[in-house]
Amino acid sequence: MYPFRFLALLAFCAVGLRAQPADAPVLPLSELKPGMKGEVWTVFKGSAPEPFAVQVTGILQNALGPGKSMILCELTDPRVQGMGAVAGMSGSPLYIDGKVVGVLSYQIQRFETVRYAGFTPISDMLEVSALPPGKDGLGPTPIPVKGERQGTRGAGDFAASFTPMTPAFSLGGLAPEVAAMLEPQFSALGLNVTALGGNTGTGDATAAAPTALHPGDVVAVALATGDISLAGTGTVSHVDGNRILAFGHPMLSLGATELPMASAEVVTILPSTLNSVKISNTGGVIGSFSQDRLSGIYGELGRKAPMVAVDVVFPTRSSRKALHFEVVRHEQLLPAIAATGLAQAVMGSNESGFSRGFKVTTTVDFPGTAPVVLSQLYPGPQGFRQGLNEFVSNLSLWLFNPYERVFPEHIRFSVEDTAEVPAGSIEQMLVSRNEAGPGDRVDLTVGWRGYQRDAESEVVRLDIPRGWAGKELEVILTTGPALDELTGRAHSVPIAQLRNFEEYISALRGFRETDGLYLAVIEKTRLTTDQRATTPDLPGSLERIARSADEARFQRRDAFTPLWEQRVLPGRLFNIMVRRPLTVTD
Repeated sequence: MYPFRFLALLAFCAVGLRAQPADAPVLPLSELKPGMKGEVWTVFKGSAPEPFAVQVTGILQNALGPGKSMILCELTDPRVQGMGAVAGMSGSPLYIDGKVVGVLSYQIQRFETVRYAGFTPISDMLEVSALPPGKDGLGPTPIPVKGERQGTRGAGDFAASFTPMTPAFSLGGLAPEVAAMLEPQFSALGLNVTALGGNTGTGDATAAAPTALHPGDVVAVALATGDISLAGTGTVSHVDGNRILAFGHPMLSLGATELPMASAEVVTILPSTLNSVKISNTGGVIGSFSQDRLSGIYGELGRKAPMVAVDVVFPTRSSRKALHFEVVRHEQLLPAIAATGLAQAVMGSNESGFSRGFKVTTTVDFPGTAPVVLSQLYPGPQGFRQGLNEFVSNLSLWLFNPYERVFPEHIRFSVEDTAEVPAGSIEQMLVSRNEAGPGDRVDLTVGWRGYQRDAESEVVRLDIPRGWAGKELEVILTTGPALDELTGRAHSVPIAQLRNFEEYISALRGFRETDGLYLAVIEKTRLTTDQRATTPDLPGSLERIARSADEARFQRRDAFTPLWEQRVLPGRLFNIMVRRPLTVTD
């Protein structure tokens, strides 16, 4: 008799832990009453969902906007009452009497003695799956709201008492110090990221044939896949064949978009009185999410989201494994995540080193045009750390333009050791004569010293051409970016000065090198700019006509025209500007 009763108990437990069917009927809000008891299905550990008990408190009418109500429930299950709603439970479906009612989506306060949570009605989520995709499958990409989405606000703060349960974003393949260094970049994009996460997927963004998903299963939105991963873990809310709804609230409010859908498994839940969170491993890509809306995210199994391939290679280290990962096509996320992979390569490995300095060559492949190449020297990992914000800003400038939504197909970072520390200092810059005539020779002597090296000098010959006769000029020694700025070639190009994407790329290629120095002879002038063409000292009558026709297009500024220039001491880093007068007689 006892064996029979034991088997019966096992059968009862198996039935009790069986997830609700994907096609469960919907319980209308009009039939929902306070005091009703229900079950919320979610994954506590591993990949199998389990139920926990809640009790309906009431409905907050129009709480999320006109016609968008929120179901308020008390979390009565002892397992959840102590830790509250958990980041990563977003989208967990609520069932009452076998009917689906809504999905767990909002955290109500943080330090209350009795835990509550807000639920998005399932009818609002179903609206998301009926929305049309964006043009070219990408849709609009608004800039994410700056600031924390799961911040530690005070208990009296109104926003702190009612916030969406953002998914648990975790980085994989990153050393903790690298993740901490990049935290401000991700916070500025509205992402609260933890380095405590893993990645069991491959680098292939092609959607594999997935196993079936069920309501309550764990699922991830992958912003990067491969050797470096970034994914937000949440819960499946509703399944209709290969059509998946999840989260119950917006992820980044991107609207129509394309983001990889990935499998995931929960390692554990870290309970907290402030903000409990699921810790998970992100698996392989299984589909693509195409909507990120107020009431949830929607996607389909088996679809492939377009991605940008990123590679980090080490030409000077044959034994070092290259990094390969893929990143979503998003204007703000792509530069930050790509720079994260580069930072990991430089500072996050036993094999990194690069203590004596290194060179990063960035090659960006755009469709239908020759690659754009940018090189930057660093005196060591610390120099890279200090210049990381500038690197991300420059990468954003190089990757995206205000004229066309053109995404690169491939980004390649080449990291090469330098033979010695590339830092240098200038000890003197001499001009052999401050006054010369046409045909005369002027010697420009640059005295410099490398890091922990003896002093050296380099002499550059300058022959004065006849066209300089009668001019008051200057000889300048400075860096390429500084000379760009001084001569009117700013690294931030006004939109009105370019016509299209091709001209934008051409402007990027025109920037001077960032290492070494430039010796130049410059003349003060007033530049009139038409698109990227500049005319020095345009007659006032013509300038007035041009500016009256299109003031945004024709710009005027005081600047310097380079009459002659020569790059010296390449492969060294300097921070200097030396100016000497030069008068050319008639």
